[in-house]
Amino acid sequence: MSETLSDIGLVGLAVMGQNLALNIADHGFKISVYNRTTETMEKFVADNPNTPGGVAGQKTVEEFVKSLKRPRKVIILVKAGGPTDAVINSLLPYLEKDDIIIDGGNALWTDTIRREKDLKEKGFRFIGSGVSGGEEGARFGPSLMPGGDRAAFAEIEPIWNAIAAKVDATTGKPLMGATPGNPVVGGVPCTTYIGENGAGHYVKMVHNGIEYGDMQMICEAYAIMTGVLGMTPEECGEVFAEWNTGVLDSFLIEITADILKQKDPVTGKPFVDIVLDAAGQKGTGKWTSVNALDMGVPAPTVAEAVFARCLSAIKEERVAASSQLPGVSGVAAPADKKAFVAAIHDALYCSKICAYAQGFQLMREAQKEYKWKLNFGEIAQIFRGGCIIRARFLQKITEAYARDGELVNLLLDPFFKSEIARTQGNWRTVIAAAVQAGVPVPTFSSALSYYDGYRSASLPANLLQAQRDYFGAHTYERVDQPRGKFFHLDWPEPGRPQLEV
Repeated sequence: MSETLSDIGLVGLAVMGQNLALNIADHGFKISVYNRTTETMEKFVADNPNTPGGVAGQKTVEEFVKSLKRPRKVIILVKAGGPTDAVINSLLPYLEKDDIIIDGGNALWTDTIRREKDLKEKGFRFIGSGVSGGEEGARFGPSLMPGGDRAAFAEIEPIWNAIAAKVDATTGKPLMGATPGNPVVGGVPCTTYIGENGAGHYVKMVHNGIEYGDMQMICEAYAIMTGVLGMTPEECGEVFAEWNTGVLDSFLIEITADILKQKDPVTGKPFVDIVLDAAGQKGTGKWTSVNALDMGVPAPTVAEAVFARCLSAIKEERVAASSQLPGVSGVAAPADKKAFVAAIHDALYCSKICAYAQGFQLMREAQKEYKWKLNFGEIAQIFRGGCIIRARFLQKITEAYARDGELVNLLLDPFFKSEIARTQGNWRTVIAAAVQAGVPVPTFSSALSYYDGYRSASLPANLLQAQRDYFGAHTYERVDQPRGKFFHLDWPEPGRPQLEV
Protein backbone atom coordinates (compact mmCIF):
# COMPACT_ATOMS: atom_id res chain seq x y z
CA MET A 1 0.00 0.00 0.00
CA SER A 2 1.24 3.52 -0.81
CA GLU A 3 2.66 5.70 1.96
CA THR A 4 0.12 8.42 1.22
CA LEU A 5 -3.53 7.74 0.59
CA SER A 6 -5.01 8.28 -2.87
CA ASP A 7 -7.60 10.95 -3.68
CA ILE A 8 -9.71 8.52 -5.69
CA GLY A 9 -9.68 4.93 -6.94
CA LEU A 10 -10.63 3.22 -10.19
CA VAL A 11 -11.65 -0.37 -10.88
CA GLY A 12 -11.38 -1.65 -14.44
CA LEU A 13 -8.29 -1.08 -16.56
CA ALA A 14 -9.59 -1.61 -20.06
CA VAL A 15 -8.81 1.20 -22.50
CA MET A 16 -11.36 3.67 -21.09
CA GLY A 17 -10.32 2.97 -17.51
CA GLN A 18 -6.63 3.40 -18.24
CA ASN A 19 -7.18 6.67 -20.09
CA LEU A 20 -9.45 8.14 -17.42
CA ALA A 21 -6.98 7.15 -14.70
CA LEU A 22 -4.16 8.94 -16.54
CA ASN A 23 -6.36 11.99 -17.05
CA ILE A 24 -7.00 12.14 -13.30
CA ALA A 25 -3.31 11.69 -12.49
CA ASP A 26 -2.33 14.37 -15.03
CA HIS A 27 -4.36 16.87 -13.02
CA GLY A 28 -2.39 16.21 -9.85
CA PHE A 29 -4.73 13.76 -8.13
CA LYS A 30 -3.26 10.56 -6.79
CA ILE A 31 -5.25 7.56 -8.01
CA SER A 32 -5.30 3.93 -6.89
CA VAL A 33 -6.12 1.37 -9.56
CA TYR A 34 -7.33 -2.22 -9.35
CA ASN A 35 -8.03 -4.76 -12.05
CA ARG A 36 -9.26 -8.31 -11.78
CA THR A 37 -6.21 -9.40 -13.80
CA THR A 38 -3.23 -8.32 -11.69
CA GLU A 39 -0.81 -8.46 -14.62
CA THR A 40 -2.82 -5.78 -16.44
CA MET A 41 -2.64 -3.50 -13.41
CA GLU A 42 1.09 -4.05 -12.91
CA LYS A 43 1.91 -3.32 -16.55
CA PHE A 44 -0.21 -0.17 -16.50
CA VAL A 45 1.53 1.14 -13.37
CA ALA A 46 4.97 0.25 -14.74
CA ASP A 47 4.23 2.02 -18.02
CA ASN A 48 3.19 5.23 -16.25
CA PRO A 49 5.69 5.91 -13.45
CA ASN A 50 5.89 9.70 -13.56
CA THR A 51 2.41 11.18 -13.73
CA PRO A 52 1.92 14.46 -11.82
CA GLY A 53 -0.47 12.95 -9.27
CA GLY A 54 0.81 9.40 -9.22
CA VAL A 55 -0.75 6.02 -9.98
CA ALA A 56 -0.77 3.38 -7.23
CA GLY A 57 -1.56 -0.20 -8.18
CA GLN A 58 -3.34 -2.49 -5.71
CA LYS A 59 -3.46 -6.29 -5.91
CA THR A 60 -6.55 -6.98 -3.81
CA VAL A 61 -9.88 -5.27 -3.32
CA GLU A 62 -9.18 -4.86 0.39
CA GLU A 63 -5.81 -3.18 -0.21
CA PHE A 64 -7.40 -1.01 -2.89
CA VAL A 65 -10.11 0.30 -0.56
CA LYS A 66 -7.67 0.86 2.30
CA SER A 67 -5.46 2.96 0.01
CA LEU A 68 -8.13 5.67 -0.38
CA LYS A 69 -8.81 8.84 1.60
CA ARG A 70 -12.15 9.07 3.44
CA PRO A 71 -14.78 9.44 2.30
CA ARG A 72 -13.53 6.91 -0.21
CA LYS A 73 -14.34 7.60 -3.85
CA VAL A 74 -14.30 4.63 -6.23
CA ILE A 75 -14.90 4.82 -9.99
CA ILE A 76 -16.12 1.64 -11.67
CA LEU A 77 -15.42 1.29 -15.39
CA VAL A 78 -16.41 -2.24 -16.32
CA LYS A 79 -19.06 -3.72 -18.59
CA ALA A 80 -22.56 -2.52 -17.74
CA GLY A 81 -25.09 -4.80 -16.08
CA GLY A 82 -24.03 -7.87 -14.09
CA PRO A 83 -20.27 -7.09 -14.07
CA THR A 84 -20.95 -3.69 -12.50
CA ASP A 85 -23.10 -5.27 -9.78
CA ALA A 86 -20.37 -7.85 -9.16
CA VAL A 87 -17.74 -5.15 -8.62
CA ILE A 88 -20.04 -3.19 -6.30
CA ASN A 89 -20.68 -6.32 -4.22
CA SER A 90 -16.95 -7.02 -3.99
CA LEU A 91 -16.31 -3.50 -2.64
CA LEU A 92 -19.04 -3.32 0.00
CA PRO A 93 -17.42 -5.48 2.69
CA TYR A 94 -14.50 -3.03 2.84
CA LEU A 95 -16.25 0.31 2.41
CA GLU A 96 -17.62 2.39 5.29
CA LYS A 97 -20.58 4.70 5.81
CA ASP A 98 -20.79 7.63 3.36
CA ASP A 99 -18.13 6.23 1.02
CA ILE A 100 -18.94 6.97 -2.64
CA ILE A 101 -19.22 4.57 -5.57
CA ILE A 102 -19.21 6.10 -9.06
CA ASP A 103 -20.39 4.08 -12.05
CA GLY A 104 -18.80 5.58 -15.17
CA GLY A 105 -20.07 2.94 -17.59
CA ASN A 106 -22.94 3.02 -20.08
CA ALA A 107 -25.47 1.84 -17.51
CA LEU A 108 -29.20 1.64 -18.10
CA TRP A 109 -30.61 4.52 -16.04
CA THR A 110 -33.13 2.26 -14.30
CA ASP A 111 -30.22 0.14 -13.04
CA THR A 112 -28.67 3.32 -11.67
CA ILE A 113 -31.90 4.22 -9.88
CA ARG A 114 -31.98 0.74 -8.34
CA ARG A 115 -28.32 0.82 -7.27
CA GLU A 116 -28.59 4.28 -5.76
CA LYS A 117 -31.61 3.23 -3.71
CA ASP A 118 -30.04 -0.04 -2.53
CA LEU A 119 -26.73 1.54 -1.59
CA LYS A 120 -28.38 4.45 0.20
CA GLU A 121 -30.25 1.98 2.40
CA LYS A 122 -26.88 0.41 3.31
CA GLY A 123 -25.31 3.77 4.20
CA PHE A 124 -23.29 4.33 1.02
CA ARG A 125 -23.54 7.03 -1.63
CA PHE A 126 -23.76 6.41 -5.37
CA ILE A 127 -23.12 8.48 -8.48
CA GLY A 128 -24.04 7.35 -11.98
CA SER A 129 -21.92 9.42 -14.32
CA GLY A 130 -22.16 9.38 -18.09
CA VAL A 131 -18.72 9.62 -19.71
CA SER A 132 -18.62 10.61 -23.38
CA GLY A 133 -15.75 11.16 -25.76
CA GLY A 134 -14.32 7.72 -26.36
CA GLU A 135 -10.71 6.87 -25.62
CA GLU A 136 -9.34 10.30 -26.52
CA GLY A 137 -11.98 12.07 -24.46
CA ALA A 138 -11.28 9.90 -21.42
CA ARG A 139 -7.57 10.66 -21.74
CA PHE A 140 -7.65 14.40 -22.40
CA GLY A 141 -11.12 15.61 -21.41
CA PRO A 142 -14.53 13.94 -21.69
CA SER A 143 -18.00 15.34 -21.25
CA LEU A 144 -19.17 14.12 -17.84
CA MET A 145 -22.83 13.74 -16.83
CA PRO A 146 -23.07 12.90 -13.12
CA GLY A 147 -26.33 12.10 -11.38
CA GLY A 148 -27.13 10.90 -7.89
CA ASP A 149 -26.58 12.19 -4.37
CA ARG A 150 -25.95 15.95 -4.60
CA ALA A 151 -23.67 16.02 -1.56
CA ALA A 152 -21.70 13.10 -2.95
CA PHE A 153 -21.17 14.96 -6.20
CA ALA A 154 -19.81 17.90 -4.24
CA GLU A 155 -17.07 15.54 -2.97
CA ILE A 156 -15.97 14.58 -6.50
CA GLU A 157 -16.76 17.90 -8.19
CA PRO A 158 -13.18 19.28 -8.03
CA ILE A 159 -11.91 16.16 -9.81
CA TRP A 160 -14.75 16.16 -12.36
CA ASN A 161 -14.22 19.86 -13.12
CA ALA A 162 -10.50 19.29 -13.56
CA ILE A 163 -10.63 16.26 -15.87
CA ALA A 164 -13.60 17.32 -18.04
CA ALA A 165 -13.15 18.85 -21.48
CA LYS A 166 -12.94 22.65 -21.49
CA VAL A 167 -14.55 25.18 -23.81
CA ASP A 168 -13.95 28.86 -24.33
CA ALA A 169 -16.19 30.89 -22.03
CA THR A 170 -17.17 33.32 -24.79
CA THR A 171 -17.42 31.25 -27.97
CA GLY A 172 -18.12 27.80 -26.54
CA LYS A 173 -15.43 26.30 -28.78
CA PRO A 174 -13.49 23.34 -27.33
CA LEU A 175 -10.02 24.14 -25.99
CA MET A 176 -7.63 21.66 -27.54
CA GLY A 177 -3.93 20.84 -27.26
CA ALA A 178 -3.70 18.62 -24.18
CA THR A 179 -0.77 16.18 -24.13
CA PRO A 180 0.28 13.55 -21.57
CA GLY A 181 1.23 15.37 -18.39
CA ASN A 182 0.11 18.73 -19.78
CA PRO A 183 -3.67 19.09 -19.56
CA VAL A 184 -5.68 22.06 -20.80
CA VAL A 185 -6.14 24.69 -18.10
CA GLY A 186 -8.80 27.38 -17.94
CA GLY A 187 -12.07 27.48 -19.80
CA VAL A 188 -15.49 26.18 -18.81
CA PRO A 189 -15.55 22.48 -17.80
CA CYS A 190 -17.96 20.23 -19.71
CA THR A 191 -19.61 18.78 -16.64
CA THR A 192 -22.42 19.73 -14.29
CA TYR A 193 -24.63 18.03 -11.76
CA ILE A 194 -27.50 16.61 -13.83
CA GLY A 195 -29.99 15.47 -11.19
CA GLU A 196 -30.95 12.74 -8.76
CA ASN A 197 -30.39 8.97 -9.03
CA GLY A 198 -30.38 7.93 -12.71
CA ALA A 199 -30.52 11.40 -14.31
CA GLY A 200 -26.88 11.40 -15.39
CA HIS A 201 -27.06 8.05 -17.13
CA TYR A 202 -30.41 8.97 -18.67
CA VAL A 203 -28.95 12.13 -20.24
CA LYS A 204 -25.97 10.08 -21.46
CA MET A 205 -28.40 7.63 -23.07
CA VAL A 206 -30.22 10.44 -24.89
CA HIS A 207 -26.84 11.85 -25.93
CA ASN A 208 -26.09 8.48 -27.50
CA GLY A 209 -29.48 8.39 -29.20
CA ILE A 210 -28.82 11.80 -30.74
CA GLU A 211 -25.39 10.49 -31.75
CA TYR A 212 -27.05 7.61 -33.64
CA GLY A 213 -29.20 10.13 -35.51
CA ASP A 214 -26.30 12.48 -36.19
CA MET A 215 -24.13 9.71 -37.64
CA GLN A 216 -26.90 8.31 -39.84
CA MET A 217 -27.78 11.77 -41.16
CA ILE A 218 -24.15 12.34 -42.16
CA CYS A 219 -24.17 8.97 -43.91
CA GLU A 220 -27.31 9.95 -45.82
CA ALA A 221 -25.69 13.20 -46.97
CA TYR A 222 -22.75 11.13 -48.23
CA ALA A 223 -25.12 8.65 -49.91
CA ILE A 224 -26.89 11.48 -51.76
CA MET A 225 -23.58 12.92 -52.94
CA THR A 226 -22.47 9.57 -54.32
CA GLY A 227 -25.86 8.17 -55.39
CA VAL A 228 -27.42 11.30 -56.91
CA LEU A 229 -24.40 13.36 -57.93
CA GLY A 230 -21.93 10.54 -58.60
CA MET A 231 -19.23 12.14 -56.44
CA THR A 232 -16.14 10.20 -55.34
CA PRO A 233 -15.36 9.67 -51.66
CA GLU A 234 -12.47 12.12 -51.89
CA GLU A 235 -14.75 14.76 -53.40
CA CYS A 236 -17.24 14.13 -50.59
CA GLY A 237 -14.43 14.48 -48.08
CA GLU A 238 -13.55 17.91 -49.43
CA VAL A 239 -17.18 18.98 -49.06
CA PHE A 240 -17.37 17.78 -45.47
CA ALA A 241 -14.09 19.56 -44.69
CA GLU A 242 -15.61 22.79 -46.03
CA TRP A 243 -18.80 22.22 -44.06
CA ASN A 244 -16.72 21.86 -40.91
CA THR A 245 -15.84 25.56 -41.14
CA GLY A 246 -19.46 26.68 -40.85
CA VAL A 247 -22.62 25.97 -38.85
CA LEU A 248 -22.09 22.20 -39.16
CA ASP A 249 -18.66 22.42 -37.49
CA SER A 250 -18.49 19.32 -35.28
CA PHE A 251 -16.39 16.35 -34.28
CA LEU A 252 -18.44 13.96 -36.44
CA ILE A 253 -18.21 16.17 -39.55
CA GLU A 254 -14.47 16.55 -38.97
CA ILE A 255 -13.78 12.83 -38.74
CA THR A 256 -16.10 12.16 -41.70
CA ALA A 257 -13.94 14.43 -43.86
CA ASP A 258 -10.82 12.56 -42.73
CA ILE A 259 -12.36 9.13 -43.34
CA LEU A 260 -13.59 9.98 -46.84
CA LYS A 261 -10.14 11.27 -47.88
CA GLN A 262 -8.34 8.22 -46.44
CA LYS A 263 -6.85 5.59 -48.78
CA ASP A 264 -6.85 1.90 -47.91
CA PRO A 265 -3.23 0.96 -47.13
CA VAL A 266 -3.69 -2.49 -48.70
CA THR A 267 -5.41 -1.73 -52.02
CA GLY A 268 -4.95 2.02 -52.44
CA LYS A 269 -8.68 2.38 -52.98
CA PRO A 270 -10.78 4.85 -50.97
CA PHE A 271 -10.84 3.39 -47.46
CA VAL A 272 -14.60 3.80 -47.09
CA ASP A 273 -15.14 1.63 -50.19
CA ILE A 274 -13.46 -1.39 -48.60
CA VAL A 275 -15.37 -1.17 -45.29
CA LEU A 276 -18.31 -3.60 -45.21
CA ASP A 277 -21.65 -1.79 -45.02
CA ALA A 278 -22.91 -3.63 -41.93
CA ALA A 279 -23.05 -1.37 -38.85
CA GLY A 280 -22.85 -2.56 -35.27
CA GLN A 281 -24.48 -1.10 -32.19
CA LYS A 282 -24.27 -1.48 -28.41
CA GLY A 283 -27.88 -0.76 -27.51
CA THR A 284 -28.09 2.80 -26.22
CA GLY A 285 -29.85 4.02 -29.36
CA LYS A 286 -32.38 1.23 -28.93
CA TRP A 287 -32.83 2.17 -25.25
CA THR A 288 -33.57 5.75 -26.30
CA SER A 289 -36.13 4.67 -28.89
CA VAL A 290 -37.86 2.19 -26.59
CA ASN A 291 -38.05 4.76 -23.82
CA ALA A 292 -39.52 7.33 -26.22
CA LEU A 293 -42.21 4.80 -27.16
CA ASP A 294 -42.85 3.96 -23.50
CA MET A 295 -43.36 7.64 -22.65
CA GLY A 296 -45.27 8.51 -25.81
CA VAL A 297 -42.69 11.07 -26.97
CA PRO A 298 -42.12 11.34 -30.74
CA ALA A 299 -38.45 10.60 -31.49
CA PRO A 300 -38.71 9.08 -34.97
CA THR A 301 -35.32 10.25 -36.22
CA VAL A 302 -33.42 8.42 -33.49
CA ALA A 303 -35.55 5.31 -34.08
CA GLU A 304 -34.94 5.43 -37.84
CA ALA A 305 -31.20 5.66 -37.20
CA VAL A 306 -31.41 2.48 -35.12
CA PHE A 307 -33.48 0.73 -37.79
CA ALA A 308 -30.98 1.83 -40.45
CA ARG A 309 -28.25 -0.04 -38.56
CA CYS A 310 -30.53 -3.07 -38.26
CA LEU A 311 -31.18 -2.99 -42.02
CA SER A 312 -27.48 -2.66 -42.75
CA ALA A 313 -26.78 -5.75 -40.67
CA ILE A 314 -28.78 -8.07 -42.97
CA LYS A 315 -26.15 -7.72 -45.68
CA GLU A 316 -26.74 -11.11 -47.32
CA GLU A 317 -30.48 -10.52 -47.61
CA ARG A 318 -29.89 -7.12 -49.17
CA VAL A 319 -27.43 -8.51 -51.70
CA ALA A 320 -29.96 -11.17 -52.70
CA ALA A 321 -32.79 -8.63 -52.89
CA SER A 322 -30.71 -6.25 -55.02
CA SER A 323 -30.83 -8.73 -57.92
CA GLN A 324 -34.59 -9.23 -57.66
CA LEU A 325 -36.26 -5.99 -56.63
CA PRO A 326 -36.44 -3.25 -59.29
CA GLY A 327 -35.33 0.26 -58.53
CA VAL A 328 -35.32 3.38 -60.71
CA SER A 329 -33.20 4.27 -63.72
CA GLY A 330 -32.72 7.16 -66.06
CA VAL A 331 -33.03 9.84 -63.38
CA ALA A 332 -30.97 12.85 -64.39
CA ALA A 333 -28.60 14.37 -61.85
CA PRO A 334 -29.34 17.97 -60.80
CA ALA A 335 -27.95 20.37 -63.37
CA ASP A 336 -26.30 22.69 -60.83
CA LYS A 337 -24.06 20.41 -58.79
CA LYS A 338 -22.71 23.16 -56.55
CA ALA A 339 -26.19 24.40 -55.68
CA PHE A 340 -27.37 20.88 -54.93
CA VAL A 341 -24.40 20.24 -52.61
CA ALA A 342 -25.40 23.42 -50.76
CA ALA A 343 -28.95 22.06 -50.57
CA ILE A 344 -27.65 18.80 -49.05
CA HIS A 345 -25.89 20.92 -46.41
CA ASP A 346 -29.19 22.58 -45.54
CA ALA A 347 -31.04 19.25 -45.45
CA LEU A 348 -28.47 17.88 -43.00
CA TYR A 349 -28.70 21.05 -40.90
CA CYS A 350 -32.51 20.98 -40.69
CA SER A 351 -32.58 17.25 -39.92
CA LYS A 352 -29.98 17.79 -37.19
CA ILE A 353 -32.11 20.51 -35.57
CA CYS A 354 -35.07 18.11 -35.48
CA ALA A 355 -33.02 15.26 -34.00
CA TYR A 356 -31.85 17.49 -31.15
CA ALA A 357 -35.38 18.83 -30.67
CA GLN A 358 -36.58 15.25 -30.24
CA GLY A 359 -33.81 14.40 -27.78
CA PHE A 360 -34.43 17.44 -25.60
CA GLN A 361 -38.19 16.87 -25.74
CA LEU A 362 -37.58 13.33 -24.50
CA MET A 363 -35.47 14.60 -21.58
CA ARG A 364 -38.19 17.13 -20.78
CA GLU A 365 -40.75 14.36 -20.45
CA ALA A 366 -38.36 12.17 -18.44
CA GLN A 367 -37.90 14.84 -15.79
CA LYS A 368 -41.66 14.74 -15.19
CA GLU A 369 -41.68 10.94 -15.09
CA TYR A 370 -38.78 10.62 -12.65
CA LYS A 371 -39.27 13.93 -10.77
CA TRP A 372 -35.88 15.32 -11.84
CA LYS A 373 -35.08 18.99 -12.33
CA LEU A 374 -32.98 19.12 -15.48
CA ASN A 375 -31.27 22.30 -16.66
CA PHE A 376 -31.35 21.94 -20.44
CA GLY A 377 -29.10 24.93 -21.04
CA GLU A 378 -26.41 23.39 -18.85
CA ILE A 379 -26.86 20.01 -20.56
CA ALA A 380 -26.30 21.65 -23.94
CA GLN A 381 -23.25 23.40 -22.50
CA ILE A 382 -21.57 20.21 -21.38
CA PHE A 383 -22.17 18.65 -24.81
CA ARG A 384 -20.07 21.42 -26.42
CA GLY A 385 -16.74 19.72 -25.73
CA GLY A 386 -15.34 16.27 -25.07
CA CYS A 387 -18.32 14.23 -26.25
CA ILE A 388 -18.95 12.58 -29.62
CA ILE A 389 -21.74 15.02 -30.58
CA ARG A 390 -19.71 18.13 -29.69
CA ALA A 391 -20.50 20.83 -32.22
CA ARG A 392 -20.67 24.58 -32.78
CA PHE A 393 -24.40 24.07 -33.11
CA LEU A 394 -24.71 23.30 -29.37
CA GLN A 395 -23.83 26.89 -28.48
CA LYS A 396 -27.10 27.90 -30.15
CA ILE A 397 -29.03 25.37 -28.05
CA THR A 398 -27.37 26.78 -24.93
CA GLU A 399 -28.45 30.27 -25.99
CA ALA A 400 -31.99 29.06 -26.74
CA TYR A 401 -32.48 27.79 -23.19
CA ALA A 402 -30.82 30.93 -21.81
CA ARG A 403 -33.57 32.90 -23.57
CA ASP A 404 -36.31 30.60 -22.30
CA GLY A 405 -35.57 27.99 -19.66
CA GLU A 406 -39.09 26.60 -20.10
CA LEU A 407 -38.82 26.23 -23.89
CA VAL A 408 -41.23 23.47 -24.93
CA ASN A 409 -39.42 22.49 -28.12
CA LEU A 410 -36.25 23.76 -29.81
CA LEU A 411 -38.22 24.26 -33.02
CA LEU A 412 -40.08 27.10 -31.29
CA ASP A 413 -36.93 29.03 -30.40
CA PRO A 414 -36.68 32.19 -32.57
CA PHE A 415 -33.23 31.29 -33.92
CA PHE A 416 -34.06 27.71 -34.92
CA LYS A 417 -37.45 28.78 -36.25
CA SER A 418 -35.78 31.29 -38.55
CA GLU A 419 -33.06 28.82 -39.60
CA ILE A 420 -35.58 26.22 -40.73
CA ALA A 421 -37.69 28.86 -42.46
CA ARG A 422 -34.56 29.91 -44.37
CA THR A 423 -33.42 26.42 -45.39
CA GLN A 424 -36.44 24.12 -45.50
CA GLY A 425 -36.92 24.59 -49.26
CA ASN A 426 -33.55 22.92 -49.87
CA TRP A 427 -34.40 20.23 -47.29
CA ARG A 428 -37.53 19.28 -49.22
CA THR A 429 -35.75 19.45 -52.60
CA VAL A 430 -32.98 17.09 -51.47
CA ILE A 431 -35.36 14.50 -49.99
CA ALA A 432 -37.49 14.57 -53.13
CA ALA A 433 -34.40 14.08 -55.32
CA ALA A 434 -33.19 11.20 -53.14
CA VAL A 435 -36.58 9.49 -53.34
CA GLN A 436 -36.66 9.93 -57.13
CA ALA A 437 -33.17 8.41 -57.40
CA GLY A 438 -33.97 5.51 -55.05
CA VAL A 439 -31.46 6.58 -52.39
CA PRO A 440 -32.78 5.70 -48.90
CA VAL A 441 -32.82 8.68 -46.52
CA PRO A 442 -34.70 7.44 -43.44
CA THR A 443 -33.48 10.07 -40.96
CA PHE A 444 -33.76 13.01 -43.37
CA SER A 445 -37.31 12.07 -44.28
CA SER A 446 -38.41 11.16 -40.74
CA ALA A 447 -37.04 14.48 -39.47
CA LEU A 448 -39.03 16.34 -42.11
CA SER A 449 -42.18 14.35 -41.29
CA TYR A 450 -41.64 15.18 -37.61
CA TYR A 451 -41.32 18.86 -38.45
CA ASP A 452 -44.41 18.85 -40.66
CA GLY A 453 -46.36 16.88 -38.06
CA TYR A 454 -45.32 19.17 -35.21
CA ARG A 455 -46.31 22.30 -37.14
CA SER A 456 -49.72 20.86 -38.14
CA ALA A 457 -52.74 22.16 -36.23
CA SER A 458 -54.74 19.26 -37.67
CA LEU A 459 -53.58 15.69 -38.29
CA PRO A 460 -55.45 12.67 -39.71
CA ALA A 461 -55.56 11.14 -36.24
CA ASN A 462 -59.24 12.14 -36.19
CA LEU A 463 -59.90 9.35 -38.71
CA LEU A 464 -57.65 6.99 -36.76
CA GLN A 465 -59.53 7.59 -33.52
CA ALA A 466 -62.85 7.07 -35.34
CA GLN A 467 -61.51 3.73 -36.58
CA ARG A 468 -60.57 2.77 -33.01
CA ASP A 469 -64.04 3.67 -31.78
CA TYR A 470 -65.62 1.65 -34.62
CA PHE A 471 -63.82 -1.65 -34.05
CA GLY A 472 -62.99 -1.45 -30.36
CA ALA A 473 -65.28 1.11 -28.70
CA HIS A 474 -62.18 3.07 -27.68
CA THR A 475 -64.18 6.36 -27.58
CA TYR A 476 -63.26 9.75 -29.02
CA GLU A 477 -63.23 13.41 -28.09
CA ARG A 478 -65.18 16.04 -30.04
CA VAL A 479 -63.82 19.29 -31.50
CA ASP A 480 -66.91 21.12 -30.21
CA GLN A 481 -66.55 19.89 -26.62
CA PRO A 482 -63.88 20.50 -23.94
CA ARG A 483 -60.86 18.19 -23.88
CA GLY A 484 -61.31 15.26 -21.51
CA LYS A 485 -64.93 14.49 -22.40
CA PHE A 486 -65.21 11.17 -24.23
CA PHE A 487 -67.95 9.81 -26.48
CA HIS A 488 -68.79 6.56 -28.24
CA LEU A 489 -70.88 6.00 -31.36
CA ASP A 490 -72.84 2.75 -31.16
CA TRP A 491 -71.76 1.66 -34.63
CA PRO A 492 -73.55 -1.74 -35.06
CA GLU A 493 -77.03 -0.40 -34.32
CA PRO A 494 -79.30 1.38 -36.84
CA GLY A 495 -79.33 5.09 -36.11
CA ARG A 496 -76.04 4.78 -34.23
CA PRO A 497 -76.83 6.78 -31.06
CA GLN A 498 -73.99 8.83 -29.63
CA LEU A 499 -73.21 8.14 -25.98
CA GLU A 500 -71.14 10.18 -23.58
CA VAL A 501 -68.91 7.87 -21.57
